[in-house]
Amino acid sequence: MSIFQRISFFVIAIVFLASCSSTSKINTLKPEPEDASPLIYDNKPSFISLPVALKIKDIENQTNKFLTGIIYEDNNIQDDDYTIKIWKQAPIIIENENGKIKTVLPLKVNVKYRIGTDKLGVALYTTQEFNFNGMITLMSSINLNNWKLKTKTEFKSMVWKESPSVKAFGKDVSITYLINPAIQLFKSKIEKAIDEAIEQSMDFKPNVLDALDKIATPSEMSPEYETWLRIVPTELYATEAQLKGQSIVMQMGLKCTIETLIGQQPAKIFDKNKIILKPVTKMPDNFTANIVAVSTYKDASKIITKNFEGQEFASGSRKVKVMNVALWHKNDKIVIALDLTGSLTGTIYLTGLPKYNETTKEIYFDKLDYAIDTKSSLIRTANWLASGVILKKMEESCRYSLQPNLEEGKKTMLSYLSNFSPMPGVFVNGKMGDINFTEVQLTNKAILAFLTVNGKVAIKVDGLE
Repeated sequence: MSIFQRISFFVIAIVFLASCSSTSKINTLKPEPEDASPLIYDNKPSFISLPVALKIKDIENQTNKFLTGIIYEDNNIQDDDYTIKIWKQAPIIIENENGKIKTVLPLKVNVKYRIGTDKLGVALYTTQEFNFNGMITLMSSINLNNWKLKTKTEFKSMVWKESPSVKAFGKDVSITYLINPAIQLFKSKIEKAIDEAIEQSMDFKPNVLDALDKIATPSEMSPEYETWLRIVPTELYATEAQLKGQSIVMQMGLKCTIETLIGQQPAKIFDKNKIILKPVTKMPDNFTANIVAVSTYKDASKIITKNFEGQEFASGSRKVKVMNVALWHKNDKIVIALDLTGSLTGTIYLTGLPKYNETTKEIYFDKLDYAIDTKSSLIRTANWLASGVILKKMEESCRYSLQPNLEEGKKTMLSYLSNFSPMPGVFVNGKMGDINFTEVQLTNKAILAFLTVNGKVAIKVDGLE
């Protein structure tokens, strides 16, 4: 063989070997996604029962803080010959008596009384001033109206600690004789003062709305998976308040929607100004929460792309890597686009049905296969990749776990059930069961996993500041 023939043979061999190991390119027809209209889905509401126990001692403390100093004052001596000022002398005592609130109010009374006549334009008066102490007893019925604890108070009795008399114009005049008629005038003022003090000091609405607003702010459950929990309160319920022992008890309830969302922090869509307290006769003693886990195709694509990092799929000397993954919805199935590099470059398309694995808590794709045009193109250009063996290996990475979401979601929800204190003196405790899967639904923008959880919760008010 001549030197020219040897060189020619060598060049041909190199070209042949190079052609055998060179990269092939595939052109496949993209299954176009369906119309990307706004994401709309039916999120079943959750009902959370909230039994509430409010210590009467807290009502006593708050009422004493609100009701201080002068509680009644009449400075006009011309109309009835006396002026009167009444102070709260010592802390009010409030307790349960036969299903009603009994209020004992220690008073200090200052009275200026004039005695005399006004005849023929000549005024002949003498004025005496007295200070003495008494104890008023009032009884109140209770109810809850628009998150305010309201009472209807009735004056029951007044007991004077002393009953002095004074000599005026040669006569002994009993002070109680002068004061007792005035009680009919100021008792309604005392009743009103007690009712207003309890209503103002026991107005839970601002605190409840602030607590709901805090709960409704989306909280991040997992930075790695970019998952968020969003609770949207929609309605509040309450039964009649009742006295039991030294507490006021009532059954309250919250209607809300609960979502877990993947991606950027979602917007808070709760408007506390639109919440209305609805009266009901009875509430269940547990809660049922329906949770929807929303995975937009864009965000699910990011998670699955991470699954393929560092992996190679080989058949003999031929190897490919998946550089990027994109998902979308078409004809009730999910299209999975895989951008390949290596022995084959280009994009191949898989289709499958999303399913939920109860054991691994994963969304996976059942009946995963190459799209029709992709399969035809692979048979023509890269038959080695068309084999079910490599497809099966790829299928293992075409999934994402809800387990971290569920665990973080449960952890977040339990944080509201473990002595959670939305305000000083208010404590929320409870328990919840496992989060259970119900179904998967597809929309044109997201994969939805619907979950349920049951449990119990209770609120205790003890030690309000």
